[in-house]
Amino acid sequence: MRESRMPAAHRAQDSSGPMRAALYLRVSTGRQADGDLSIPDQKKQTRAWCEARGWEVVAEYVEPGATATDDKRPEFQRMVERACDGERSFNVIVVHSFSRFFRDAFGLEFYVRKLAKHNVKLMSMTQELGDDPAQVMMRQVIALFDEYQSRENAKHVLRAMKENARQGFWNGSHAPLGYRAVVAETRGQKVKKKLEIDPVEAEEVLLVFRLFLEGAEDSGPMGVKTLTSWLNSHGHRTRGGACWGVGQIYGILTNPVYAGRGRFNRRECKTGRVKAESERVYSVVPAIIDPSVFETVQARLKSRNPKVKPPRLVNGPTLLAGFAVCATCGGGMMLRTGTSRTGEVHRYYTCGTQARAGKAACVGRSIRMDKLDGLVTRHLVD
Repeated sequence: MRESRMPAAHRAQDSSGPMRAALYLRVSTGRQADGDLSIPDQKKQTRAWCEARGWEVVAEYVEPGATATDDKRPEFQRMVERACDGERSFNVIVVHSFSRFFRDAFGLEFYVRKLAKHNVKLMSMTQELGDDPAQVMMRQVIALFDEYQSRENAKHVLRAMKENARQGFWNGSHAPLGYRAVVAETRGQKVKKKLEIDPVEAEEVLLVFRLFLEGAEDSGPMGVKTLTSWLNSHGHRTRGGACWGVGQIYGILTNPVYAGRGRFNRRECKTGRVKAESERVYSVVPAIIDPSVFETVQARLKSRNPKVKPPRLVNGPTLLAGFAVCATCGGGMMLRTGTSRTGEVHRYYTCGTQARAGKAACVGRSIRMDKLDGLVTRHLVD
């Protein structure tokens, strides 16, 4: 974004003075950037349009590779904030077409009215409309068509990508760890790619699965947290050189691509919502992990799921976490600490129901942790 700074006296002029224009230039994809709606082309046309009317261009806001179906655009927000800050740096925003500003009918009208409250107009050089009711309605109709076209395009693109995945081609810029995307064939101007095993990275994937199932040396099988800590402490890093995170390791352990099943269309790209199984597409890819091993890992992860087994039973540091229950109400016992007059800290198992809901829910029971642990361990030994 480039913005000229003007003297305060000039900024303070009202809308009856010389028209000061801000240009908003946007493309949503790299393919558009090379076509008729490229940023340089939009800039050239909108500047010439303003100069023909004697308007001064005082700012340019450039948004490359951003969708107009929502307002999550940094330069767009900077422009709106500048327009509404009361300094009147510009009194008109010029776009090539309304679709460059917004492809959502509600969003377009919301921001048009917000700008109007601050005496800033939105003008399209290819769709010149005034402020009378008929032309306002025409702008709204144009916005509805833009939104419809955007949704139709998205539907057709998704359908094409799903078919691409069914044929075993890779949809995406970054291949999963352990793979690389290589050119498989060319159809006209379209380059089709497939996944190929990367021998070096594949060793890292094999290590993750081996540690989870077998552990290292005498450690025994590792949980996801322990596995993540082990990798970081032994100098293992992600493809980007960062430390591993629990979510990343869990993602590797649950990704069916490593068992030879490429997966596409699992989540909504904007909301992150997990889609139904019927909407997903699977394809055959080279396997790094034996499918039977992968299923063993899934079964173990499921058994450790907090929804299946209490999380304190999986990760709790205390002996009876998840096992001890209150004999009065049947609720789980939780750990509490207390300090004696001599300063000694004691740990107790106490009724979780009473702790959360009070004595009206349960009169409660408490027992020292060392005493109960000792009773249980001695009983097991006997």
